[in-house]
Amino acid sequence: MQKRHPSCILKIMAGDILARLKQSAVLCDGAMGTLLYGKGIFINRCYDELNISQPELIRGIHHEYLQAGAEIIETNTFGANSFRLGRHGLGGKVHEVNVAGARLAREEAKSFDAWVAGSVGPLGVRIEPLGKTSFEEAHTAFREQIAALVEGGVDLLILETFGYVEELHQAILAAREVAPNVPLVAQVTIDEDGNCLDGSTPEVFTPRLDALGVDVIGCNCSVGPVAMLDGIERMRALTSRPLAAQPNAGIPRSVEGRNIYLCSPEYMASYARKFVAAGVRLVGGCCGSTPDHIRSMKSALRVGEARSKKAASAPATGAAKPAAAPAVPMGKRSRLGMKLAAGEFVTMVEIVPPKGTDIRKEVEGARFVKSVGVDAINIPDSPRASARMSNQALALLVQQQVGIETILHYTCRDRNVLGIQSDLLGAAAMGISNLICITGDPPKMGNYPDATAVFDVDAIGLVNIVHNLNRGQDLGGNPIGAGTGFVIGVGANPGLSDMDEEIRRFQFKVEAGAEYVVTQPVFDFALLESFLRRIEHCRIPVVAGIWPLVSVRNAEFMKNELRVSVPDSILERMARAQTPEAAREEGVAIARDMVIAVRGLVQGVQISAPQGRYTSAVDVLEALGGSSSASA
Repeated sequence: MQKRHPSCILKIMAGDILARLKQSAVLCDGAMGTLLYGKGIFINRCYDELNISQPELIRGIHHEYLQAGAEIIETNTFGANSFRLGRHGLGGKVHEVNVAGARLAREEAKSFDAWVAGSVGPLGVRIEPLGKTSFEEAHTAFREQIAALVEGGVDLLILETFGYVEELHQAILAAREVAPNVPLVAQVTIDEDGNCLDGSTPEVFTPRLDALGVDVIGCNCSVGPVAMLDGIERMRALTSRPLAAQPNAGIPRSVEGRNIYLCSPEYMASYARKFVAAGVRLVGGCCGSTPDHIRSMKSALRVGEARSKKAASAPATGAAKPAAAPAVPMGKRSRLGMKLAAGEFVTMVEIVPPKGTDIRKEVEGARFVKSVGVDAINIPDSPRASARMSNQALALLVQQQVGIETILHYTCRDRNVLGIQSDLLGAAAMGISNLICITGDPPKMGNYPDATAVFDVDAIGLVNIVHNLNRGQDLGGNPIGAGTGFVIGVGANPGLSDMDEEIRRFQFKVEAGAEYVVTQPVFDFALLESFLRRIEHCRIPVVAGIWPLVSVRNAEFMKNELRVSVPDSILERMARAQTPEAAREEGVAIARDMVIAVRGLVQGVQISAPQGRYTSAVDVLEALGGSSSASA
């Protein structure tokens, strides 16, 4: 009988992968990055590009896993999308990197009769509703990468390490569009509680992925075998589809400055059997796993192949995502919300938190501006990335000691999505009802330039989080009880040079749930008019920022460093002032002119108090005709 050529066998195997998964477990390989790092490739390199520059290195790693017993090897393309490659100046090499990655794996797999899985990871950017990258842009990026992998000859696709189900959804749509007949594995990454980074529980994300029609649903990365097994057992009750599990080799521990994964091959092997018993049909390893782990897992699977009685598929329950409750009307959430909803003109004064713990000046300033009829105190969050008292603490103290509503600036700079939700729930419980959601200044602008930023989401994503909380749901759509009742504000800059992008982001903010906007300081009336015309299709109440300049140097700083449009005529007016006091008076006069000019176009003004001069703020407000001068 003539011997069948390996390539023919490969075609049969590739076409029968789903049938094989229904019969018994298939072993995938382990980590690629762990081995590359161990072979001296620094983490600042683009690992995906090694498909082109060091193909023998990648081929060798594939060979090690195949020799260890892996039946599926993944291409070295986890980050080979246009966004991630673009950070290394390789955005134009998506096709080349992915085709090369697929062909390298294909060449090694053919002599082992193994399958090749195209690895597709997240884009590394936040997409709507949590970021400015649109669904369409994400879909396009995934489609470009997946098309190249299919051209390179992969047998199946593994979408892996997705923490946000919305992003995974776009990858799934792209995969089905490009290669509807290629088997598709969709894997989320979970925390110790079994939840995705977006807060989705297995009871939420499993039915959703099931409904999207992927062939295999699973988890990989982030956690070790124990936590992943808990998540898999919860998923098993919700779908009849084959499951996948690729855990890390435990939780990394810092040993002499390096992150070390401490799970032994034998430990991983024992859990491979437990995964199969729980219904997993595609099992492998992620970060920290090596060919030694895969070799031990292969042996364990051979021994325990008969122990799959518990893997019988359970019928899907079709658990539905809890419905969001309607938010309380804005007019009932706060006094500021009531005035905005009624179309009344509102006034705010900005009070910056102190650099220490003494808040006497800020409290007295709040009392003073309250006495002249100001509606609310606006408290920024470490403006220009400076280290100051928590604005949330100051907001609470001002409300308690003065009895005036505060507006809390809330930035994304210092908090991940877990901290954001915790902070906001705490703020709501303490009676803080008004927010301005902003992305925040990067640390390099401030007095601690080496501090690290988080930026899990930007202002658009933050608005979505708050909007969900107002409707009684966390980020993952899980019920939290009564909604939080925040009045949701955002920022805007009418003077940016790229106004198209600013309008685009503003529209996203409104669609996400923004209910009013406070502008950057306005010195150019014509720019404000233009901005208002361009947002007519998505108009919400606009509060104009007004800044009483204190010197010509202050005006130059606003123009050149804060990207605020300050006309030359304003600079000339400030330059003519001969003394510091004359400059402050001129700054107040300019601000009063702006208040009068914008009065009929906007629904409020926010007056800043540079250097803590609250009298200047009140002097500006007198232009409205409802305040009286006083001293503080």
